[in-house]
Amino acid sequence: MVKIKICGFTIAENARQAALAGVDAIGLNFYTKSPRHVNISSAREIVAALPPFVNKVGLFVNANPSLIDEVLCEVALDTLQFHGDESPSDCAQYEMPFIKAIRISPEVDLIKTANEYSQASALLLDTYQPDVYGGSGKSFDWSLANIELDLPIILAGGLTPENVSVAINTAQPYAVDVSSGVESAKGLKDIDKIRAFISSVNS
Repeated sequence: MVKIKICGFTIAENARQAALAGVDAIGLNFYTKSPRHVNISSAREIVAALPPFVNKVGLFVNANPSLIDEVLCEVALDTLQFHGDESPSDCAQYEMPFIKAIRISPEVDLIKTANEYSQASALLLDTYQPDVYGGSGKSFDWSLANIELDLPIILAGGLTPENVSVAINTAQPYAVDVSSGVESAKGLKDIDKIRAFISSVNS
């Protein structure tokens, strides 16, 4: 069964509805330049609204360690997601499970990258866009993700209820990650689109 993560929630009840619909992980975006950015207060409300057994993921992009430490002191996160240019040691210093996002282009050597980030829980493969760290809504050649690695692969970038089943059949990932593909507005998820996305994944 392919796991499902939805990223970029900004409203507690919206995240709770998604979790109750069957989402495995909820992503909270602490990157201030993102339209889906949440502050610590909002993040705490979202986490408090979630039912049990939902993984809470905090997304950071080239963040100052002091910000991450502050978030970890205030918000009960389960997993960190690094979406910038963080080194393996940058990611591992918090002694928590972490996901490293890799922006995919034909020049990326995934086997080498997986070896470098061997302490990661998974690699998240997203579309390369200059100066854009995720959330672009653009897909990449999913066949590039269909590679034998020691780390689980999370597929992201331009996924929607309409194309996710093809993406899964092509890339054979451990999990999929969606944000804009299930939104009615940036940061506001559409529960009907979420249910359709889950149905497509499970089919």
